[in-house]
Order: sequence, then C-alpha cells, then structure tokens
Amino acid sequence: MSRPPTSRTPANLTMDFKERLAKAIERGERTGDARARAEAQRQLDEQEMRRLHGEYRLDLCEHVEQCVKTLPEHFPGFRFETVLGERGWGAAVSRDDLAVNPQHGRTNLFSRLEVLVRPVSEYFVLELVAKGTIQNKEVFHRTHYQRLAEVDLAAFTKLIDLWVIEYAELYSAQR
Repeated sequence: MSRPPTSRTPANLTMDFKERLAKAIERGERTGDARARAEAQRQLDEQEMRRLHGEYRLDLCEHVEQCVKTLPEHFPGFRFETVLGERGWGAAVSRDDLAVNPQHGRTNLFSRLEVLVRPVSEYFVLELVAKGTIQNKEVFHRTHYQRLAEVDLAAFTKLIDLWVIEYAELYSAQR
C-alpha cells in the first residue's frame, strides 16, 4: 500500500518547525514576564503587609503599656518594664515576694504579667500573646491572632483590657 502524497515537503516541514519554535519562545517569554510581574507584586504585597504589621504593632503596644502600667498603682511592689526583643514588643510587670514558712523555710514567690505583640512572620498574622504568673504558678497563657488583611484592632484592644483585668482579679484573689 502506498502512502498518499502530502503537501509537506522538507521545506514546508522546516517552516512549520520554525513557526512552532518561534511561538514557543514567545510563550516562554510571556510566562517569564508574567512570573516576574507576579514576583514583583508579591514583594509589594509583602512590604505592605510588613508596613501594616508595624502600624498595628505601634498602636497595640501603646495600649498594652497604658493598661499594664496601671497595675503597680493598685498592687505596690510590681515593677513595670517595656519589652522589646525577638519575642515581641509590649510591656510587663513583675514582683518578687518572700514567704517565710516555719516548716519549709524561705520561699521566693515570683509574679509577672507580660503582654506582647509578636514580630511579623511569613504567615502575615497579627499575634497578641499574654502570660500571667502568680506566686510561681502560671495562671494563664493567652494567644489571639488574625490575618493582617482581616485585623479588627478594636477586638485586640478589648482583649488586652480583658487580660489585664483578669490578671488583676486573679492576683488579688491570691494575696
């Protein structure tokens, strides 16, 4: 059986290959350009998220300081400190007490409340953390976070208020 004649001569095949090659190169260039634009947009978005985190952090840290700073006014002996470090930014109060027990001798009792805004992470969330210790016992450890694009700053400030008030209530009950 013989093959039907085709209009594809070697010259036609070469032309077809050259056209397909040129189109493939164009597609590759468009893909590369699109990828570069997407990367540039991702970097802009990342910078914007970092800027937004910094803005929220400043607002929340100010509120944390205002709230935590009031505890030494009600419970003399607490020392206030601003917390700035790799774990986050915020404020803390702490105190050391000495308990004398005839059976057990002297015991140091440590109390501390720390409220921090965690540094920005690759997940781009705003994270607030509070840890309360009263007389060497951790009484609470709270964490609240939201995606930066969805942050409700009022909810965060209410939580700060709530956590400081909760600690004050727990501390006054232990005294």
